[in-house]
Amino acid sequence: MIHHLKGQLIEKNPTYVVIDCNGVGYFLHISLHTFALLKNASEAISLYTHLQVKEDSHTLFGFMEKSERELFRLLVSVSGIGASIARTMLSSLDPKQIMDAIASGDVATIQSIKGIGAKTSQRVILDLKDKVLKVFGEGEVFISQSNTNKEEALSALETLGFVRKSAEKVVDRIMKDATEDPTVETIIKLALKNL
Repeated sequence: MIHHLKGQLIEKNPTYVVIDCNGVGYFLHISLHTFALLKNASEAISLYTHLQVKEDSHTLFGFMEKSERELFRLLVSVSGIGASIARTMLSSLDPKQIMDAIASGDVATIQSIKGIGAKTSQRVILDLKDKVLKVFGEGEVFISQSNTNKEEALSALETLGFVRKSAEKVVDRIMKDATEDPTVETIIKLALKNL
């Protein structure tokens, strides 16, 4: 429902921030990873969001990186992992460390996070191993922020009905062959010719 928020950073704490968007203050729960990426208070920032709706509350979570939000959504999809445990996971380890641990089946690393037992860590790996590789791709498990053109093109191609994995191979080839950073439109046009 709420994709992202852009506004003035009013309050900054290790577990939450308050962002003023045209006079409305939004309270967002954040991970330590996002907290570390935030600059000083009273500056304009943009955070990707996830809205959790329950019977008794609506809770907003904020993320500096789109990839961290995607990982958070994958984590909360696992039975036994709620939003607070997912946030604890993203606060205890770097998102890349979590993705690498899931992709390589490293139960010990996941289990080292407070509140996660052996069964839960095995369930996380079992449920998410294929999804992490599908969403973030093999080899480059982490999506870099600078490559937003590639990401936008990929999501557009997915919307057009192409499978992400095959689209990603074609887009990677286009990015490699390009002499300069191609625009989103260029990537999509070239990809459509090759898909």
